[in-house]
Amino acid sequence: MHAPAATAVHARQLLGQVSQFLQHPVPPALERALHTVPRHLFLPDRIWRGDGQGGYHLCERTADPGRWLEAAYTDVSLVTQFTDGLPTSAASMPSMVLRTLQLAGLHALSRPLRVAEMGTATGFNAALLCALLGDRAVTTIELDTALAELGERNLQAAGYTPKVVRGDAAQGWQPNAPYDLILATFSVDRLPPAWQAQSAPGGRIITPWNSAWCCYGTLALTSHHDGSATGRFHPFAAYMPMRRPHPGLVITPGPAPADHSSPVAGTSRLSPWAVAGGDLDAEFHLGLAVPGASFSWNTTGDHAPVRLEVADNTGPSWATVDYDGHRGDRFSVAQSGPRRLWDEITVAYDRWETLGRPSVDQHGMTVDAAGTHSPWVEAAGRRHTVRAGPGQG
Repeated sequence: MHAPAATAVHARQLLGQVSQFLQHPVPPALERALHTVPRHLFLPDRIWRGDGQGGYHLCERTADPGRWLEAAYTDVSLVTQFTDGLPTSAASMPSMVLRTLQLAGLHALSRPLRVAEMGTATGFNAALLCALLGDRAVTTIELDTALAELGERNLQAAGYTPKVVRGDAAQGWQPNAPYDLILATFSVDRLPPAWQAQSAPGGRIITPWNSAWCCYGTLALTSHHDGSATGRFHPFAAYMPMRRPHPGLVITPGPAPADHSSPVAGTSRLSPWAVAGGDLDAEFHLGLAVPGASFSWNTTGDHAPVRLEVADNTGPSWATVDYDGHRGDRFSVAQSGPRRLWDEITVAYDRWETLGRPSVDQHGMTVDAAGTHSPWVEAAGRRHTVRAGPGQG
């Protein structure tokens, strides 16, 4: 027998918050699943809730059970694991989880489906899938052994028995393929080939997305008989990136300009805030159009009152854009390396404006059977290729 929710009041509280966030009533099938699967059973004794200022507040079940339970039934993301001081696993906002399940069509099933979940984590999403589809239809894969064990224990405690695989989610799980739905709980910047290979023709692949420039959006693809897949981006979700089994490999996030030899100086009328100031539509487009480029803000005042630092995460190229504290129509630029990154960004941004500043949901992706990714954007009544900037072909 499945365990009941903490209290009816807590369940109603969470459902009301989810409905408010989604701006529409939760579909009946998803509402039943949310009532059936008690979120608190899928959280560890120690969880961290964002403080709104980039930090986290610790909530401990043993020290303050009321506060812990209140956090469990609030529509917020809760960090469940830190590694080297950085969050590496979280319980997603229930509204994001349900929005993804609705995007997958699980609120209105017309036939039985076989689903592979990439990233078990606490097991909450897998339990919702079991409540909607039945235990035998669900395979869930988790790279982190400790998380896989935690997720499986949580699922069993709540009365669910999907197939839990300890392994690299990027490789999928061939023994239970093909899948009608592949659903990721982390973000990717490329579709793993195994997901295409294990997706049934007409099947759906739904995954949060990230690029070096912008971690945002959810990609919903449909697989075709020729092994290709095509679909559209949707403007929600910012998930942690996929982790891969590379022990000993240390990745330093963000730009790291390494070669400052012979920089080329110039000026630009493009404001750094236009491309890196929080406009998600612009930043999302740049992430597709200028692959590998990432940015960080330098406000130490060592070089300029405000400096935007841009780097190629796959090579030695870099660029800096300086604001002198006075002029907002002209900025000093320095570029180095085989790629002129600021030139690429300027071309891509200008084209985005020429296309009418298309939003995230006007963008899409086609991945052919060989794995070649071709992003596109629909604007002015037709589909346009998202072209790379100078030096990128």
